[in-house]
Order: sequence, then structure tokens, then C-alpha cells
Amino acid sequence: DGIRDDLVTGVQTCALPIWRRRLLVASEAMARRRTPVRAYVGLGANLGQARQTLAWAVHRLSVLPDVANPVWSGLYATAPWQAEGPDYLNAVLGMDVRCTAPELWGHLAALEYEAGRQRPYRHAPRSLDLDLLFYGAAAIASATLTVPHPRWHERAFVLMPLHELAPHIATPAMLRATAAQRCTRVADAQWAA
Repeated sequence: DGIRDDLVTGVQTCALPIWRRRLLVASEAMARRRTPVRAYVGLGANLGQARQTLAWAVHRLSVLPDVANPVWSGLYATAPWQAEGPDYLNAVLGMDVRCTAPELWGHLAALEYEAGRQRPYRHAPRSLDLDLLFYGAAAIASATLTVPHPRWHERAFVLMPLHELAPHIATPAMLRATAAQRCTRVADAQWAA
């Protein structure tokens, strides 16, 4: 029938101007031809129903049209990083993507918004925090996106779940360097199934 819902905005494509629909179709066709890139996303939350929110985010990211082979780590409880508030739940999601890094970042930002993320101050408690940790071997530095994430190697709540999925990236030496940070595995990878 020519109608499909846009996963990010919920807008039906038939409501878009013809030129925008053609651009969307062309963009999707280009994405299907792109070589997949392995991306890793850090997930965290410490407000509301954090575990359910993280599972929701994993599911929403896993079903995006440009995503294949999603795998996620176990779930970790960690103290807030340089902040007050309840403990965080953290995990890492690995997936093969055909979208660009800025497009993936746009999906992450849209999900944070949909989950009610607010940014009243630096390191504020979060209903959902999604960080693009790695986009293949790309090094990106723009006004809106820095990849690899600039502090990934300093944080046990990133290193421990990332080590489950990519021990060649999060090495044992890195884990030892952050061993003093409280980070406890509270669930295996079935938490988001």
C-alpha cells in the first residue's frame, strides 16, 4: 500500500513530500549496499524502571532496518560516575550496522528522548543513556559526535560489559586499571531476551 512507519519519528512516509520520500528510498537503498560495520553502544540508566528501559532500548536498536547480529552483555550495577544518585544499571550492545555513525547516533538520541532523558546538568541521573562507544575502527571528532567515546577506557561500567563482547578491545590490563571502581555483574545476557 506504499505506507510504512518511520521507526524513529513514527511519521508515515506517505505524509512526506514526494521529494522527501524519494530521498528516503534512495538513502535506504544506499544503506543496503554499504558494508556492515561493527558498532558498540554503551547503555545505562538509574531512574525509573532501569532494567526494563534498557531491555526496551536493546530491542528497539536490534530491530532497526540497518542492524544485524545484535548481541548484548550481562547487566552490571555501578555507582554513579562523578555524581550523586541511585546506582546505575549498565550493559553494552554490539551490532553490525549499515547506517553511518551520525545516523546511528541519531537513533540513539531519539531513543533517549523517547525514554524521557533530560540533561539538567552534567552527570545528572538518567532514565536512559546511550553512548556510541565504537563504530568499527573509525575515529570521528565533530561538534556532536566523538568516536571512540573519549572516556570509555577509564570506566569499569564500560570495560567489564565490553570485555564480554570484545575482549580484544577491553583488555585484561584495562580491567585491572579500573578494578577499584564498583561494578558488579547482576544478570547474564538473558536479561534483555
